[in-house]
Amino acid sequence: MEQRKAGQKKVRDAAQTRRRMLEAARELFVRNGYGATTLKEIADRAGVAVQTIYFTFGNKRVLLKELADVSIAGDLEPVATMDRPWFREALAATTADAHLRLHVRGTREILERVAPIVEMLRAAAAADPAIAEQWDDDADPRFAVHLAAARSLVAKPGARAGVTAEEAGDLLFGLLSPELYQLFVRDRGWSLDRWERWARETLIAQLCLERAG
Repeated sequence: MEQRKAGQKKVRDAAQTRRRMLEAARELFVRNGYGATTLKEIADRAGVAVQTIYFTFGNKRVLLKELADVSIAGDLEPVATMDRPWFREALAATTADAHLRLHVRGTREILERVAPIVEMLRAAAAADPAIAEQWDDDADPRFAVHLAAARSLVAKPGARAGVTAEEAGDLLFGLLSPELYQLFVRDRGWSLDRWERWARETLIAQLCLERAG
């Protein structure tokens, strides 16, 4: 029993250390830029030895990749977006309107974490082509998520007739983009609730039947 408890504590401690390193990397990468930030600086910020970062991630590129993945997921669990509870709950919604509401809410939570690092990620990839190679160039994972949602949504009661899954996917991809989110929330000072309400109402107007009265 004691041995099992010790093992569980070791796992928890390792996860907490990993989170500290990722949080330190996020802060420094966003503030100073990926290229200008050293692993020693991240280690100092996280309160660990630089060797711990090398042992955990291997190199700075892998650390950046995991930072992006964790920002999307919201945790350290290796569960794809389309297997996440919020996405499955949205797919299970019985009407197009209900599906959109849940999809916009789930996307908002991702954008809160991801939008602030998008510009940094692009700058890092432009400066170091090996960074971009860590992702699959054949498909945009963000578009794949929205297209999967769109395919389910357009088949539900309340969906606007004549709107294809591809068109709905394009609208979700564009209106729920980190760039548009940053334009309203960061640049124009919108609250998160105001952005969510605008995104939801705009998409419902485009993709759902008009309600009587």
